[in-house]
Amino acid sequence: MIKTDLDQRKTALILVGLGAFLIPFMGSSLSIALPLIGDDLTGNVILLGWLPMVFTLANAAFLLPFGKLADIHGRKKIFAYGVVIYTVASLLAALSPSITFLILSNFFQGLGCSMIFATGVALLSSVYPPQHRGEALGFFVTAIFIGLFLGPLLGGFLAQSLGWRSIFFFNVPLGIFLFSLIIWKLRGEWYGSKDAKFDHLGSAIYIPSLVALFYGFTAMGDTLGQVIFTAGVLGFVTFIFHETRTEYPILNIKLLTRRVSALPAVGLLFINVATTALWPLLSLYLQDILNFGPLWAALIISAQPLMVSLLSPVTGRLSDRMDGRILMVLGAVAITIGLLALSYLDIETELWWIVMGLVLVGVGMAFFAPVTTNFFMGSISRENYGMASATQSTMIYAGQTFSLGLLILIFTGFMGGVQITSANFSVFLLSLKIAFTLLAVFSGIGLVLSLFMKRPAP
Repeated sequence: MIKTDLDQRKTALILVGLGAFLIPFMGSSLSIALPLIGDDLTGNVILLGWLPMVFTLANAAFLLPFGKLADIHGRKKIFAYGVVIYTVASLLAALSPSITFLILSNFFQGLGCSMIFATGVALLSSVYPPQHRGEALGFFVTAIFIGLFLGPLLGGFLAQSLGWRSIFFFNVPLGIFLFSLIIWKLRGEWYGSKDAKFDHLGSAIYIPSLVALFYGFTAMGDTLGQVIFTAGVLGFVTFIFHETRTEYPILNIKLLTRRVSALPAVGLLFINVATTALWPLLSLYLQDILNFGPLWAALIISAQPLMVSLLSPVTGRLSDRMDGRILMVLGAVAITIGLLALSYLDIETELWWIVMGLVLVGVGMAFFAPVTTNFFMGSISRENYGMASATQSTMIYAGQTFSLGLLILIFTGFMGGVQITSANFSVFLLSLKIAFTLLAVFSGIGLVLSLFMKRPAP
């Protein structure tokens, strides 16, 4: 560990903030470009569906192993390797001659992203003292939601004006800038447990199990998906059993089962389950029911990430100066009310009601996410910051995956495989109501959990 000054903190914040921006930007802009990619590379709908899938699965599956490697070999080093892999993979993706090559490049993009996300919060927690950590994490959350906000807008503009390859080219100069900043500005290194050994067997069990768990849940509508999900559950149980008995686990179960650590982590999981499906639900509603175009739909939905981006630095700073539980409870209440408001959407709902629901969810996320992350990181010892950062990111990805899987299950159960038309608007709106009500229930669980969280001792 090295002593950090103000310049080091600012450099780390810029690095981690840009890294946090790139990942959601890439994910959300890629979805916009899928039709253009299919036309150019003659990819069928199944292959196109694998593009965002491999990006997300690679990102999620490798977080925990890289988090532990960062504690052993250095957080800056793993972050830098992630930037290099992500940048090279982006260049290869932009030059892809086929859809198969693009899928492979997308996998390595996700791999690089996992190294960046596994170490980002750990780096900030290493260079910022506890009394300023909340403010830094507030900016981190802001960067994520700016990426979500700009992804559909800037990504759509680039794809329409310069072609889909420009989205990948856009990442290259940013990646080069990030790497240059690491080399020239971020001095020293931050370790957790240099003498620890890496758990190769645990990683070998964990990675395929998590992939099977996440992918299987999104495909629960068919028998193969159920088999894959069951295999993932069995594999994950085996992983937990192994981690409780190995000397150097990649996931310290005993550390994470303490109330002060477990409640913030599980709270993040439930709040992400509650909020992730909101985007595709409202996108379908705005375009198919209210006849808005894709750009207008994206602009309306962007009210939610915009509120998070604007308010997260403020709430993060407040959490350094007051009892953060008040902010978390208020945030969870706002999210729950916003989701319940959106459960009343029908064919005649006015736009202000939709925007109000989005604003409430956005304000709630701004109050909940930075403070909960601050509580969680504060509950973990410095030598385990890499593992903690990776665990926090894994909880977010798990919440996002299960939220989208829940959405698929609801639509499969009520609508089957049919398209949304005027003939089945009533069934779609019923599915929408049930989905938003269930999401509000998950948010309510997050609210209950926040009542029992407490600020970790300094």
